[in-house]
Amino acid sequence: MILILGANVDQNAPEYKQLLTQLAAMQGIQTRVHVERGAQQTLTEIYLIGNTKALDAAEMKNLPCVERVVRVSEEYRILGRHKDEQRDTHFDYNGVRFGQDTLNVFAGLCAVDNREHVELMMKAVRDNGQKCTRMGAYKPRTSPYAFQGHGKNCLNYVFELAGKYDIKVIAMEITHESHLNEIKEALHQTGNPTGVMLQIGTRNTQNFELLKIVGRQTELPVLLKRGFGITLDESLNAAEYLASEGNRKVVFGLRGMKTNMGDPHRNMVDFAHVPVVKRLTRMPVCVDPSHSVGTRQSSPDGILDVMHVTAQGVLAGANMVLVDFHPAPNMALVDGPQAMLLKELPYFLEDVQIARDAYLKRVALRQKQDW
Repeated sequence: MILILGANVDQNAPEYKQLLTQLAAMQGIQTRVHVERGAQQTLTEIYLIGNTKALDAAEMKNLPCVERVVRVSEEYRILGRHKDEQRDTHFDYNGVRFGQDTLNVFAGLCAVDNREHVELMMKAVRDNGQKCTRMGAYKPRTSPYAFQGHGKNCLNYVFELAGKYDIKVIAMEITHESHLNEIKEALHQTGNPTGVMLQIGTRNTQNFELLKIVGRQTELPVLLKRGFGITLDESLNAAEYLASEGNRKVVFGLRGMKTNMGDPHRNMVDFAHVPVVKRLTRMPVCVDPSHSVGTRQSSPDGILDVMHVTAQGVLAGANMVLVDFHPAPNMALVDGPQAMLLKELPYFLEDVQIARDAYLKRVALRQKQDW
């Protein structure tokens, strides 16, 4: 059960203390308090953990400070979409809204290689009206001898160039808590010219200690990719780890499943789960067509597989697209064969918009039905 308190509740107020006292007296019930501080108001939610079936919702609503009561109907207590609840399905970060009704494209470098390519990429993103990009500084690799990313050595110039080209949010994978500290320090050193969405990659979806550490900081939002060899339920519970520690600014990423059943693509595309995740949770859903397909092959119609797959995700209601581009894919240090060309960016964005318009028409058509 979730108790949603009135806006801007003073935690030093007698009524709030009375509420906590009454909750503490309930046998077999533990409480966990979550506070969200927004630009306009502060929202407090209290999660009741234990046997809450016997609790009467009407009686709980009459407790001091309580405005609404949500009875948890799904396993994902914080991020889940529970019966009859109207909590937000979006969050705002650095001027960009991420929600189940929005769409943001993060076109960029899978791995930062040099300053020149970063600047060319960000200029192209800016010139095509986009505010977000991806820039990999830390790259977990299967082989210990493969390029692992420039790490903190590239952060300052990446953030400075983002400020120069008015990039609001950069998706950047981390694999260790030290990377989080390095990113925060570099943002501070450069005067916070941009924002960072921390990316938890598929290999770390069940790195529970990393999830806890990232979840304890609430400043930077998180893109959590589905684990490539685990169930959807297990991956959604990984997202719940982040939220249970305090960070509810979470986007869930679908990037394909590791199986030879997907050949000749790199992974089996799982974008049919876009509406499933939106039904089970309040998280925006991202699709990663580049790592799902893994090539620049095209079909007889001349359209790249990666673009067909992107359209499938967007048609299903995806809220974010994470896609690899590179000014010179033959020089890329990571995943060059799957990267799209800068000259293809406007074409790609227009194709995405076609799919988005089709999705919105599908939604409008369904809303007109009276059955």
